[in-house]
Amino acid sequence: MTTSTRGAAKTPAVLVLEDGRIFRGRAYGAVGETFGEAVFSTGMTGYQETLTDPSYHRQVVVMTAPHVGNTGVNDEDPESAQIWVSGYVVRDPARVSSNWRSQRSLDEELRNQGVVGIQGIDTRALTRHLRESGAMRVGIFSGSALPDEGTMLAEVRQQPEMKGANLSAEVATKETYVVPAIGEKKFTVAAVDLGIKGMTPHRMAERGIEVHVLPATATAEDIYAVDPDGVFFSNGPGDPATADGPVAVMQAVLERKTPLFGICFGNQILGRALGFGTYKLKYGHRGINQPVQDRTTGKVEVTAHNHGFAVDAPLDRVSDTPYGRAEVSHVCLNDQVVEGLQLLDQPAFSVQYHPEAAAGPHDAAYLFDRFVSLMEAERA
Repeated sequence: MTTSTRGAAKTPAVLVLEDGRIFRGRAYGAVGETFGEAVFSTGMTGYQETLTDPSYHRQVVVMTAPHVGNTGVNDEDPESAQIWVSGYVVRDPARVSSNWRSQRSLDEELRNQGVVGIQGIDTRALTRHLRESGAMRVGIFSGSALPDEGTMLAEVRQQPEMKGANLSAEVATKETYVVPAIGEKKFTVAAVDLGIKGMTPHRMAERGIEVHVLPATATAEDIYAVDPDGVFFSNGPGDPATADGPVAVMQAVLERKTPLFGICFGNQILGRALGFGTYKLKYGHRGINQPVQDRTTGKVEVTAHNHGFAVDAPLDRVSDTPYGRAEVSHVCLNDQVVEGLQLLDQPAFSVQYHPEAAAGPHDAAYLFDRFVSLMEAERA
């Protein structure tokens, strides 16, 4: 990615999809060129959390909501230390930020971090195209000397695809760190960082858990060195079919029957550890308004999602696995995609979505309490 931080409001920009579809607009954020997988997010708020979610590494995010940037940017809401999206697409960005917590504009933040974007295009048409044709490689080009269309298209088609991408180690912490419990410490959890969001250990800390966040390359020996009451596998980017290391580590945890909880990428890792396959969705689930049913209670939750891959597990029966019986615990009501797994003979479960959900919704926060209950039962 090459960028410039010069003023971009009137600078021409072009978005080129790998199938040859082209959208012309104006630069937003940094000026230059960038590449990634074009995906769309249906959230109407929480753009700071989206931008700083490591799961969006190497993706160009198209916002379906037309007005973005109204509340500016602050230093309290990011989910990590940097913006991870490789590009940003908006229709009508705010010209003025208006919020008492705002410290700078979204456009300024994108420029400061070198994130190339485009504004003023028909994001509704682009979203419809991605729904019909599927997520695909894309490039955003801006500046005074744009390449010709053939050159831009050739550059886009030279980029690596998301299928087969092994990315979690690129976004995870390199050194273990500890998030202390808030109030009385009740449990210790080893959290394997595959692209963890900052709110996740915070939600556990609120429940009296001291969280030791370990690198994506952590071994079973590293996990048990912290003497955990439970083990957590986080969200993260890339193709779960490449995650042989985390799968093997999770299987070691399952062998010891330690209480286990996974979200998003962690759900896919559990699926593979149990012997299920994974596959790439046509255009994925991204946004904060996805309906999911908890099949164990019948309750329907509005949930936050960011995933382009899913677990291939049977919805109509309990499955036998090397670690006991397993079943699909949650399902997406839009398309029947597997959204959660649980073992019936030992304390392990996972969900495909984000129960920490900053900026919301919070329907699924109970899942952290369910994890606490598993650790309480194991201790008893």
